[in-house]
Amino acid sequence: MLFGRTKLELKLGFFVFIGLVILAIFVLSIGSVQTWASGYRVNFVFNFANGIKIGAPVRFAGIDCGEVRSINFSFDNKEQETKVNVICWVKKEIKIPIDSTIWINTLGLLGEKYVEIMPGENYKSVLGENQSLAGVDPLPMHELVRSGKDIIDNLDASIKKIIAGEGTVGKLLYEERIYNELEEMIIDLKKNPWKLFWKQKEKK
Repeated sequence: MLFGRTKLELKLGFFVFIGLVILAIFVLSIGSVQTWASGYRVNFVFNFANGIKIGAPVRFAGIDCGEVRSINFSFDNKEQETKVNVICWVKKEIKIPIDSTIWINTLGLLGEKYVEIMPGENYKSVLGENQSLAGVDPLPMHELVRSGKDIIDNLDASIKKIIAGEGTVGKLLYEERIYNELEEMIIDLKKNPWKLFWKQKEKK
């Protein structure tokens, strides 16, 4: 009786162990944790990181190839300013030329932030383990808003000039003499289309 109970407990323990292993594999695969994959770390340096977070995807030529592992700050003594270091893990088969362009992109207009790597052409010089490469800083939202406002202000000023009859377009629309002369010229060209191809001889 005791032997049968012990055997039952061993079977139950074995099935629980197998269940835990399957659960662990499932959790790791869902979380995209690169536990058994082989790769290396590189550091991308920015002045403005635009909300990138740890765990964000890294893409090489538009294909997922790694993730952001950590983010920290450092002070650049040469430029006398604080830099943001985005430390990323990438797959070992990914070779990043030193002339590659790195920037922080967005999935959709307000979607997830990720690191985009557009590979360069100099594959004779590629980033190695823990080496750094400067990224292209994304344009802050307030800069976009300000640029949009400047465009609208300039457009508004141009429209006001046209309405006031100022400038070439304003004079053309509101000055009757210019309009009449243009209308006469068009009528004359319709009657004498050969004038479009006639060139006056230069005087010697």
